[in-house]
Amino acid sequence: MTVLIVIPARYASTRYPAKPLAMLKGASGQSRSLIERSWRAACEVGGVDRVVVATDDNRIKNTAEAFGAEVVMTPEACANGTERCAAAHTALGGGYDIVVNLQGDAPLTPHWFVEDLIADLKIDPNAEISTPVLRCDGATLNSFLADRKAGRVGGTTSVFDVNKRALYFSKEVIPFTSEVFGEDTVTPVFHHVGVYAYRPDALADYPSWPVGPLEQLEGLEQLRFMENGRSVRCTEVQANGRQFWELNNPEDVPLIEDMMAEMGLD
Repeated sequence: MTVLIVIPARYASTRYPAKPLAMLKGASGQSRSLIERSWRAACEVGGVDRVVVATDDNRIKNTAEAFGAEVVMTPEACANGTERCAAAHTALGGGYDIVVNLQGDAPLTPHWFVEDLIADLKIDPNAEISTPVLRCDGATLNSFLADRKAGRVGGTTSVFDVNKRALYFSKEVIPFTSEVFGEDTVTPVFHHVGVYAYRPDALADYPSWPVGPLEQLEGLEQLRFMENGRSVRCTEVQANGRQFWELNNPEDVPLIEDMMAEMGLD
């Protein structure tokens, strides 16, 4: 099965304008843009036939081409990363069996997260979309709760059934728990990692559906699939000692830089 990774990147962002061009310092002190770090993460994934950056902005295009990425220009009207992936797949002539959306704000995404995601979609013929979830330890859960208390959107959480089919995704922390967890304690909360693998038919249908009330309220693109009756599989992945965090707010930059320093990532 042929696999395409698309890294959607837009310059305009309500919470963090010009985010793809934000500079992040690695363990040796070398700074690279967020889009370059995301592209490097994508290039580490095994079993992939092609990696492209999809954007509508020449500033991102020029930056990405300068470090060697292939760029596909997509319409400014794309409302989210999934729509941009659909546009990129069409612009490339289609034909891929699996299209992966590796969102450009998760430079710490380990390659095995994406590899497990692709493998899971291959073995479940009923799943049209798959996405990784990572069980939170107490430290991660407490960070999510602190973000919400401060009025910030931190990570997205997910709940799913016994067959790993998603029941819901939220920017609130779900499920609710009144228990206070120690930093290294395993919790019942799962962090949704912003990566998706789509079958091409489901991806092609996505832009034709109107935005539903849940997607509108949460601002989570994957809910559009669920609101239209499509099956989303949650693939539980393991951190294997790797720290993970998405760049959602400017305040996340020093946190991610500290994680890269601690893990020796340049």
